[in-house]
Parts: sequence; structure tokens; C-alpha cells
Amino acid sequence: MKFNPPRHSSCVGESIHHLMFKVKYCHRIFDIKEVRQEAEKLFHEAFERYQIRCFGLGFDNNHVHGAVDLGMHSRPAAAKCIKGYVAKKLFQKFPEVKRKYFWKSGLWNPSYYLDTAKDLKNLLNYIGKQKYGSAPKNQTTLFMFAS
Repeated sequence: MKFNPPRHSSCVGESIHHLMFKVKYCHRIFDIKEVRQEAEKLFHEAFERYQIRCFGLGFDNNHVHGAVDLGMHSRPAAAKCIKGYVAKKLFQKFPEVKRKYFWKSGLWNPSYYLDTAKDLKNLLNYIGKQKYGSAPKNQTTLFMFAS
């Protein structure tokens, strides 16, 4: 039982979701450290701006995963707000990324994944194991056996 659940204007409780946004054309822009760091900062700004709690965020080379509490936002509204904010600010800071990879197009693929989290602990573990996640990398590799 939760002792202090989040409170909103007309309800009490959480709406925890797994989100995944993919970069348009599968360009590997998050392999660029500065772009990835700025995108992470912008995601957190967007979450704060739209009052969405973030439990974890992990990047792969061309997509991002997150665990968020949408609060009173619908899935389409939350996706639109977050993707729009991050894309606009990222292209303002890195216009060369837009020119090189996206021509006159947007940052994000129009589709997205946003579904309720079945098990928050497993979701956070999965997010942490992304290429640029925050979990420790203890995965056994073939190189370890050869040495």
C-alpha cells in the first residue's frame, strides 16, 4: 500500500508507462555524446515542464526508452509534448544535425511506444541495460572467454 500517492486535480494515483521514441530514418545520432547529453537534459526539462515524473531514461544509438508517470496526460498528448519539446530545442542547439541527417524533416519517427509498465523494477533494469543506460555492464562477452 502506498502511503503518499501522487495527487492531481481530479484523481489520486500513478499512471506509470514505458515509453520508447525512435529517431526518424534510424540515424544513430545518440552515438554523438554531446547530442545524447543535450537530449537527456531536454527530456528532463520537458518532464518538469509538463509535470511528468521520470523514473529512468536510457538511450541506444537511435532510440530512447523511459519509465514515466504520465499523471493526468493522455498517451498521445504526452508523446506530442515531449517529442515536440525535445526536437525543437535539440535542433536549435545542433542545426548541423538537422542539416546532415534530417534535411527538412523532423527528429522523431511519427510512431512511438507508450504502454503501462507491468513491473517497474524489470522496466528500470531494461532501461539501464541500453547502450547508454545507467546500469552496470556485467554482461559476459566472447572476448572474456578468449582472454
